[in-house]
Amino acid sequence: MNPPRPTKGERTRARLTEAAATLLRRQGYHATALADVVATAEAPRGSLYFYFPGGKEDLACAALADTGAAWRARLEAVIARAPDVAGAITAVCDELAAELVATDFREGCPLATVALEAAGTSEAVRATVAASYDAWLTSIAARVAALGVAPALAGRVAMFTLAAVEGALMLAKVQRSTAPLADVAAVLRGLVATIAGPAAGV
Repeated sequence: MNPPRPTKGERTRARLTEAAATLLRRQGYHATALADVVATAEAPRGSLYFYFPGGKEDLACAALADTGAAWRARLEAVIARAPDVAGAITAVCDELAAELVATDFREGCPLATVALEAAGTSEAVRATVAASYDAWLTSIAARVAALGVAPALAGRVAMFTLAAVEGALMLAKVQRSTAPLADVAAVLRGLVATIAGPAAGV
């Protein structure tokens, strides 16, 4: 049975959140005007306040939550296709590198730009970004724990992994090179091999 087709209202809302997510990722929270979102989404201005009565903050939180979930699903699919953890690390960093190249190094992590800029001024935005990062950390920690690593250590490895990849994405954008991601992938493979041994596939 095919799922029901989205209604016109659902499609309009999706266009608004997708447009907001793209603009937030490229230029940050403060530089993203609602008029730009409406124009990018090709949606009636009135529809924005209909679906997001809280205005810009409301829209930004919805866009960040949606894009955070979408990226987690995208990367989990990449990981699921990998033969082992070492292959998964390589595949994820390759996927992120390809995204950077495809966007001419304009678009890195869908959360980082807003996290650096607006998390200190909006509690709602901070909480939304934190929830997405927490979901990513949980996913990574589960993969590491599946190798037989103790949960507490798996959590610390997950934190280190996410921080390393986020930093590599930032450096890759600044240097206009995917080399930082390749370097981080190599170090992470070594780290996991040290912790988990042959189970890591390294």
